[in-house]
Order: sequence, then C-alpha cells, then structure tokens
Amino acid sequence: MEHAVEMHGITRIYPENNLRANDAVDLTLRKGEILCLAGENGAGKTTLMKVLYGLERPDEGEIKVMGKPVVIGSPLDANRLGIGMVHQHFMLVDDFTVAQNVVMGVEPTQYGGLYDIKEAEKKVAKVISDHHFSVDVKKKVRNLTVGQKQQTEIVKMLYRDVDILILDEPTAVLTEQEIEALFITLRELARLGKSLILITHKLNEIRAISHRVAIMRQGKLVGTYDTAEVDEREISRLMMGQSVTLHLDRVETGFAAKPVIRFEDVSVLRRGQQRPLLDKVTFSANTGEILGFAGVGGNGLGVLEAVLGGFVPVTSGKIFHNEVETTNQGTASFRKDGLAYVPADRIEVGSAVAASVAENLIVNARSSFARHGVLDHKRIGAHAQSLLQKYSVKGTPGMPIGTLSGGNIQKVILAREIEQYKDYIVLSEPTWGLDIASSQYVYERMAELRGAGAAVILISSNLDEILAVSDRIIIFYRGAMVAVLAGHEAQGISKEELGAYMLGLKRQEALHD
Repeated sequence: MEHAVEMHGITRIYPENNLRANDAVDLTLRKGEILCLAGENGAGKTTLMKVLYGLERPDEGEIKVMGKPVVIGSPLDANRLGIGMVHQHFMLVDDFTVAQNVVMGVEPTQYGGLYDIKEAEKKVAKVISDHHFSVDVKKKVRNLTVGQKQQTEIVKMLYRDVDILILDEPTAVLTEQEIEALFITLRELARLGKSLILITHKLNEIRAISHRVAIMRQGKLVGTYDTAEVDEREISRLMMGQSVTLHLDRVETGFAAKPVIRFEDVSVLRRGQQRPLLDKVTFSANTGEILGFAGVGGNGLGVLEAVLGGFVPVTSGKIFHNEVETTNQGTASFRKDGLAYVPADRIEVGSAVAASVAENLIVNARSSFARHGVLDHKRIGAHAQSLLQKYSVKGTPGMPIGTLSGGNIQKVILAREIEQYKDYIVLSEPTWGLDIASSQYVYERMAELRGAGAAVILISSNLDEILAVSDRIIIFYRGAMVAVLAGHEAQGISKEELGAYMLGLKRQEALHD
C-alpha cells in the first residue's frame, strides 16, 4: 500500500531540560487510512505531529511525503505539501468571524485585489454544509462555544483541501452527536483518498474510527497495530505499561444535603436577542455531592460556566453561596468567597502561558507567598515542586507553562484549584486531553472532595464521564433545564436517553408545569 507519510528515526530533544520528547520514532501513514496516535500525557505524540507540521524541527531523522524526502521548516511548507493540522488549542482570532478565520491567508478577492467577504462566506458555508457542521460563518469567534471553535478549526483545514490531515484531540469537547457527525466526515474523507492522523486518549474512539493505531510511551514508538486485532484493554496496557480501567467508588458521604451554591430563577439575556442564554435556571449544588451538567454545545452550559466563574452577569434571578446572596459580585469576590474553578478553556482562561509553572500555581494565592510585599521565590519553588510530584506533572517549576503538553497544563490547573478550594469547585471539561490514568486520578480527587463535603459542579461534554461520576445530573436544552436526574435514575440512564433530553426530544414535564 502506498505511504502518504514516512517518518524515520525522528528524534526531538529540548535542550532547556534535556527532555527527549521523541526518541528515534518510525511512523508510517498509508494513503486513505485513518491512523490513531495514542499514548499517555507527555508520551511525545503532539511533538511528533508538530515535527510533521513544521512547528518543530527534528534533531535527527528523515520525513518522506508521497515517497519523496522533504524538509518541513514551517506550517506554510506543510500546507504546500498538502499537510494540515487541527490543534488541541485553538489557533483562531477572537475578533474575526468564522469565515475570516477560515480563509485567512488564502482569502478570495474581488477586482482590484480587495477582500471579497461575500465570496468568503459563501465558500466557507459550503464546506460547513458539506461536512454537517453547525456554526455560523458570520459569527465572531469570541462568541462561539468551545465545541464550535473546534469545528471552525476543522473547517479551516478542510477549506484548504489538504490531503494529509492531523487532528489533535478533535473530539475532546464535542458531544456524542457531534462526534458521530465528525466520524462520518472523517470516514468520507478517507474514502476519498485523504490520509488522517488522530491524536486521542479515548480508547472507544480508537476502535470506532481507526484502521490502525500507533502507540507511544515515554517518547518512543511501542508499535503500530491493526485496530481490529487489539482490544481496549490491550491498547491501555501498551500505552501505560499496565492495564487501566476507569472506575469511581460510590460511597455514602454521611453529609446532610446542605446547599452550598444555589441558583434561583437565574436568566441571562443578551441585548438584541429574544431567546435567553439561560432561562429561569434553578438548582442547588449540595455538600458531599457531584452535580453533573450535560448539554449540546450552544445550549447554555458555556454561559452557566461563565456565570459560575463570575464572568457574565445575570439579567434576573439570584445566586446564593451558603445562603448569602452573591448575585453579580464578579470573579474576584467569588474567589474570595471560596470559588475553585477549572475552566474549559485552559489556555485563554485557565493559565498564563508565558508565565512559569510556579507562577501559575500561586496566581490566586500570591499574598500567601509574600513577606512584606516581596514574593518568597524559594517557598514558591518548593510548593510548586511538591504539587508537580503529587499530580504527576512532567515539567519543572521554572518552565513556561505554555511549553508543557496540553494534558500537563490541565494537571497544573487542577493542582492549583483542588489545593486551594474551600467548599465548592467548578470543573468544566476537567479531563479534556488527559490519558486514562490521569483521568482516573482526577476522578479520585473528585471523589475525595465529595467525601470531604465539597460541592463538586461538573460541566462535561463527555457523557461517559457524566454518567460515571455524577450523583445528580441536570440536562440543558436551549438555555433551560429539561431534566433533573437523581440517585438510581441518574446512574441507570443510558447515553441514548440522555442524548434525547439534550436534543430537546424529551423533557421532564414536572420542570415545566
């Protein structure tokens, strides 16, 4: 079979910490196949793909594209060779529209060389329609949900008609329905002769979408296998060096159900729009429970997260913390009152990418590490090192956090927030980009927080996660609550039934009497 890509002996060493991110890796991608690239956090998957896309230069090794040796010095070189990449962290301009972001660098022009905005919107809309996405070409990126931003990144590469497409965790923030639609698109692209590499941690997706799976561990390629010949347990063992399964022990906490955070008829309206972004939302997050929120992108969960984080004011209704009203007091006040918050957008909201790991770990507690207004850097370094060890973060306190892998950035944010929480914590997409063992670690910390009496608010597009860990589940559709599931009802519901609520096909009438 003809090879679209051949990578031989690829080695990439970071001199600042002598980290061998890729160690003599050999990888082949066949024409017209979907290859999954799997491995734990820090295994070297993203670095290898950055080498292929021209974002990193290998210290050793050779790359061939369609049988010809090439030197890929930049993403522009990669694009010229027909290689595109959809990044885990979005490469979009917030103040530009979807269409402007998609055509950037290859803009259609009118007579005289002027940018033809109507033609751009027409062409981008066709790509969106052809591939069953749901995003408005005229909408500014800053107003998109995380899932819609991911779709825009994929559309950007499809617009360029690349023959080799790399996708880094493409389903991380998509709903089950969006994932199914994406997989239909990817299979069709492969059928048309395009070659795809998917970086993923999701074992069920490896089995569902790929022809072969290449597994990396500690910078080396363990092997490449026909997907039909390895099951999920074997893939897990090859990735981790041991067999790992996700599991959360459910034990009674013994805490009375005391409201920690309570919403009372909370609505959010945007000027010029008739339909509320949040519509009379009423719930309480109680001591010693994990309250899960599920919903399709664009149906209010992003707004709920922003309200809980103090970023968006409510138009009507009230918010209480321990029965003291805190409506519209803002992020600083919420933090002071006890908010711990892991946002869905780890780059723009959850971290300062140019700052060090240590600086990111103390950003909400700088005064605790200061003497007479001067930061005690020795204490900060020791504190950071202890958390890196505790949370198994691959990195050092002095490294810019932006140089870590996506999964390790998420671990740093989790470490900071879990260690500083008081009585409640908001976690939005907490395991996005984490491998199985790291996800299990997060679930265990969530269980510990629950067991200590915390109110744990989980917002997640991962239905398996919602079903596995939530004591109660609240489902959103068009900004409103359509179902509240508790106890056996929450633990016994199927993904199909949950999806019916999320798509507005089903609702609990008691909520709408």
